[in-house]
Amino acid sequence: MKKILFLTGTRADYGKMKPLMQALEKDDRFELYIYVCGMHLVKKFGNTYKEVQKDGYKNVYVAYGIGHTQSQSVNLGNTISSLSGYVDMVKPDMIIIHGDRMDALAGAVVGALHNIFVGHIEGGELTGTIDDSIRHAISKFAHFHFVCSKDAKRRLIQMGEEKSRIFVIGSPDIDVMLSGNIPSLEDAKNKYNIEFDKYGIFMYHPVTTEYDVIDKKIAPVVNAAIESGKNFIAVYPNNDLGSEIILNEMKKFEGNPHFAVFPSIRFEYFLTLLKNASFMIGNSSAGIRECGIYGVPDIDIGTRQSGRYSAETSKNIQHVNEDESEIINAIDNVESYRRKEFLYGDGKSSERFVKIISDEKFWDVEIQKQFVELDF
Repeated sequence: MKKILFLTGTRADYGKMKPLMQALEKDDRFELYIYVCGMHLVKKFGNTYKEVQKDGYKNVYVAYGIGHTQSQSVNLGNTISSLSGYVDMVKPDMIIIHGDRMDALAGAVVGALHNIFVGHIEGGELTGTIDDSIRHAISKFAHFHFVCSKDAKRRLIQMGEEKSRIFVIGSPDIDVMLSGNIPSLEDAKNKYNIEFDKYGIFMYHPVTTEYDVIDKKIAPVVNAAIESGKNFIAVYPNNDLGSEIILNEMKKFEGNPHFAVFPSIRFEYFLTLLKNASFMIGNSSAGIRECGIYGVPDIDIGTRQSGRYSAETSKNIQHVNEDESEIINAIDNVESYRRKEFLYGDGKSSERFVKIISDEKFWDVEIQKQFVELDF
């Protein structure tokens, strides 16, 4: 029986990896372990570790003692230290991590330095921010890559990764989106006391490399949402450097009957609310990925998702700058962008993932990777 350890540090990466976790929990060939850390442990952002616990896995470890600071480098070091002890105890055969967060980097470092296989979900992506550097660093530590698209595979090959270690499975959260097992809109609205019939979803995260101008960028975004007169379900940003600036600006929503503001929304309920939204606005990857599956128009603001999509293929997306008039104009034109796009998966990621790692040949590789030169 293979021991597979998943590391989750945020509500977002948990939603992405949850279908894979659930598939392994039901499979007698694997023993699932989950290490919960990072943003999950921060009360201000909803104590979302409780959502992981509610899902009833056998082996969940919540890293309560790590603490959380505004310094991502300190958080990285603390997570590496804590996770190392847990890994020594569990002795997993593989550590699975997702994306481009510091928590995932910690998992990659610990796995690589402990001679444990590291599997990376959604490597080879582009974001246009410091997240790119983190994601690519994780990819160089990882031994296996479970990617969303052929473009991502191509980029990893360009980075010197071996083709035999790269598997195109699609984005796992699409499995949930297309499963038909998400709550009804009525249930979602009741759970979160939402009274709107029509609404947009507002999610704007900090770009850490633009920290010195975040206050100037978030102000027109918030003002445009207010001035539009539309109803919004607004969700707190992630906990990256600059989140306090965004949260301070979002205080303008307080007392406004057009806004319902939440630190976090449980993944399945968020999908229901997204599916029924008039549009999404901000700079979340949900606008790039999930909105297209449901045909929900997205207004992508600023640089955070630069390079991650093409206007020629992602036809449900409008890109604007942090400019109040541009944003309001985009809101007025959302109906022209109500199109479905299936660019990142077909709802069978979990099936592919389990099939891949169930093959004995998958495990019969060297822990030491080799850099593959390209022929020019």
